[in-house]
Amino acid sequence: MTTTELALNWNPIDWPLTHGPIPYAVLAAGWISVAALALSRDRRWLTLRPVGAVLLGGALTGLVEAVVDGWWHPFPEGLPDYVIGWIALALFGMSLALFRAPLLSRRHRLYAAGAAALVVLAAASQVNRGFDQYPTARTMLAPKTQALTAGQASDTVTTPPDRALADVWQAPPDLPTKGTVSNTRIPGTKSGFETRDAYVYLPPAYQASPRPLLPVMVLLPGQPGAPSDWITSGAIQDTLDAFAAEHHGLAPIVVVADPTGDSWTNTLCLDSRIAKAHTYLAEDVPDWIHSRLQTATGRTSLAVGGLSLGGTCSLQLAVNAPRVYGTFLDISGQSEPTLGSHSETVAKAFGGDEAAFAAVDPLHLMAARSFPDTAGVFVVGANDPDFRPQQEKAFEAAKQAGMAVDYQTLPGGHSWSVFRGAFEQNLPWLAKRMGLIR
Repeated sequence: MTTTELALNWNPIDWPLTHGPIPYAVLAAGWISVAALALSRDRRWLTLRPVGAVLLGGALTGLVEAVVDGWWHPFPEGLPDYVIGWIALALFGMSLALFRAPLLSRRHRLYAAGAAALVVLAAASQVNRGFDQYPTARTMLAPKTQALTAGQASDTVTTPPDRALADVWQAPPDLPTKGTVSNTRIPGTKSGFETRDAYVYLPPAYQASPRPLLPVMVLLPGQPGAPSDWITSGAIQDTLDAFAAEHHGLAPIVVVADPTGDSWTNTLCLDSRIAKAHTYLAEDVPDWIHSRLQTATGRTSLAVGGLSLGGTCSLQLAVNAPRVYGTFLDISGQSEPTLGSHSETVAKAFGGDEAAFAAVDPLHLMAARSFPDTAGVFVVGANDPDFRPQQEKAFEAAKQAGMAVDYQTLPGGHSWSVFRGAFEQNLPWLAKRMGLIR
């Protein structure tokens, strides 16, 4: 978006934060602030204070990396190098302000604090550009939802054998132009798993009478992350509404489920010492879908997909619950479920029992049996050094196991620009696979 386009768009919360003039202006302000904090004619400043700021910023960066990647370890793959670099710049700016403060008047200390805040803001902006999680300020807001439509229509339209639902569906003249998004709790009836709210997208056709029995896509977020990420950062309602507009109101129902329970717990989407997450995703969620919603049934009418950890989970569900999920979309997933290392994963989740891990690990299962009736797509960022090799490995294993699979790369790294693009690009394939369109 150009400066002129920004002026024409009156609502600032819709201004782009990851491209265009805003992130570059913020970055320039950050570097100018670093220079203003670092440069001074005061002889007291030119002693050892700049060196002290460098040492303090470096020490704090090392401490952050040690705590996050070494002790806390919320990210199995660790912090990306570029994130560590921007954290270092933010801490350096704060250290400069701290060392300058004793030499300044009260008013100028406020200026120094403001300059440090600009450095932190610039660093945060660049991290956001890398992940592309908040392309606008609007995506930082809670998603708008409405009450879930749980009523049962008396008349329905089913998909005939060897035909697509679109072949027999006639949209009524009063069909809504937009689908609806609702948040709801999906209880862990069998698993006992406690989760956050799920989100349900119902396309325009679901609101018609007679109601077409639509296929369902179960989407999973990454970790750390939340189901709402697919609604806000993923913008799936826009993508699905656009698809529905081209197909007379038809689109898959999408249920964004919670595989982790909170942002910082990695359940591996397995039944283990951590949680019974597999039972939740393979039994509780499908049972809830078919009991609360009027949908098509059968394994070809239920697909699973996700990003990062959610992508890993999607492949796991396809091989561990093949009678439930016949189709999967693995976006930037890992080659095996992991808490950071293989030994740590087996120890924490399975008490050191390698056989128990192998019994549910996709690579082991695909090496031992074939899945000729399963189809899937692997998508990864072309510039993703951590996840691209893992996706290639998983894709080759799936192909050797007889799955009908495709491997795709999109420009970018481990970011929402890839995640959003992967969902949008493969939505037509998913709709065909699930019998919605030809």
